[in-house]
Amino acid sequence: MGKAANRIGSYFMIVLGALLASFSVICILIPNDAIDYGTAGIAIIINKLTGFNLSLCVILIFLPFLIAGTWLLGKRFGAKALTGTVVYTLGLSIFEKIPFELNTEHFLAVTFGGAILGVGLAMILRFGGCIDGSEIFANIVIRLIENKTGKNFSMTYILLAFNAAVYLAVFLLINRNSALLSLLVYVVATSVINHFTDRFEAIKQVTIITKDPDELIRQIKEELNKTCTIMNSYGAIAGENKTLICYVSYFELQKMKDIISANKGTFSTVSTVEEILR
Repeated sequence: MGKAANRIGSYFMIVLGALLASFSVICILIPNDAIDYGTAGIAIIINKLTGFNLSLCVILIFLPFLIAGTWLLGKRFGAKALTGTVVYTLGLSIFEKIPFELNTEHFLAVTFGGAILGVGLAMILRFGGCIDGSEIFANIVIRLIENKTGKNFSMTYILLAFNAAVYLAVFLLINRNSALLSLLVYVVATSVINHFTDRFEAIKQVTIITKDPDELIRQIKEELNKTCTIMNSYGAIAGENKTLICYVSYFELQKMKDIISANKGTFSTVSTVEEILR
């Protein structure tokens, strides 16, 4: 019952976050000449240049990333990402029909809209969902680099490069004011997201203390394609045990939590790692 309630609760928060994000984009950002970032930003650029339906643009652009994310991060992630995306696109269509006007300066409106967008996206990310393909793209790139070099990297620079390309397109294809206001949206929204998700784009260190590490190690290897550092440790009450240390991305963290919860008798912590030196 507890797990079912938690799962329902997580989907509810993803739905609420997607509605907040779509409200911010349609009712505040676009009327004030700003756009969202990531793949949603690309969809808005296409909509502005061609007049093609915005919701369809969002779905068509995000769909390849959704398929890749489901393959890379699992069916549970795919289900949550699909839920968030469907609600987000429905929200775009619904809020387009609702009259709403924020009578204030563009700068204040965009700052307020960016904060609402950040809260919505933070809720989605915190509960294991995703409505933007740029994070999935960054995960794919990081996974490829790890497979080639064996090194762990943060998503930060990949996300910065992706969104810099989006805002350069806004600057060249729309106008400079829209590009600068959209950049403000990115700064405000990511600041809010980082506050609630503890730097979601950074590497996460998972420390697991257990008496039976073999099954954990097997599942981590098979489901996440990750290895662990194993250390002998001793608890004042539990006695001898093993401490496992593993490094994952934010989006892999949910699957890691599922693996840990399936193995009883473990104690684990998660911390944010700024950089790994080799």
